[in-house]
Amino acid sequence: MKYRQVTKQVQGSRTQDGAGVSLVRVLGNNTTSDYDPFLMLDAFDSTDPSDYIKGFPMHPHRGIETVTFLSRGTMVHEDHLGTKAAIHDGEAQWLTAGSGAYHSEMPQASERMLGIQLWLNLPAADKMKAAPSYHGIVNDEIEELPLDGGKLRLITGNYTDADGKTHSGIQGKYLPLDFYDIHLDAGASTTFHVPDGRSAMVFTLLGDADISGTKVKSKTAARLSENGDLQITALDQPIEILFMSSVKLNEPVAWYGPVVMNTTEEIFQAMDDMDSGDFVKEAAEYENA
Repeated sequence: MKYRQVTKQVQGSRTQDGAGVSLVRVLGNNTTSDYDPFLMLDAFDSTDPSDYIKGFPMHPHRGIETVTFLSRGTMVHEDHLGTKAAIHDGEAQWLTAGSGAYHSEMPQASERMLGIQLWLNLPAADKMKAAPSYHGIVNDEIEELPLDGGKLRLITGNYTDADGKTHSGIQGKYLPLDFYDIHLDAGASTTFHVPDGRSAMVFTLLGDADISGTKVKSKTAARLSENGDLQITALDQPIEILFMSSVKLNEPVAWYGPVVMNTTEEIFQAMDDMDSGDFVKEAAEYENA
């Protein structure tokens, strides 16, 4: 059996974002080619609310989708569409910024704030055509599948189990995204198929893991080779590991702050639109999901 191998590992560095949220930026400007179409991955893990309570006040995005997953904690989302919603332990939210969106994400004080935010690139053809929308992926929508010595929670996309049955969760409109929240007991192992050619990675949210024969330390984003099955094994401690797979775009990336486009000219246009108050394109047929 051919297994997907780890081809790159990134642990990132401590930084602050928003109004002073302490986090680890794992993926960013210098990893766009290696992890395409995944642009940014921020990880947060704190038992001190002062690390995150100031949150991410209202700010713009264009050209991307953001997926925020909380293993533990609570976050309140608001946006220019009029949405106000909260996610809690084990839940996620998917914002399509598309042609232009404003939103805020405000973590609430809790015993532990543990999770990630992932930026998923949009194809060039959709960046200015995708209408902004929000979907809160709550626990009632997340199928939990048993594994030997653990469980797999299907946050988005599709998963084919050991018996060949395909399970489907929330689907992406512009790019597919298979996103699994995998929990394994110490020493437990799971193997599953990843469609050939898909861009795939894992993030070790809690604990060290063996990924198809390579040790990956906790809080690491590991890029995987393009073909074969994936084998994940917990070492001497239980683990929680996030698996993400999508379609590589192979398109140029122009990135400035919260805006990711394909050319410098498009970045300048976005800045001009912010200055003129035309960043949100009212002509689009917005849907508040």
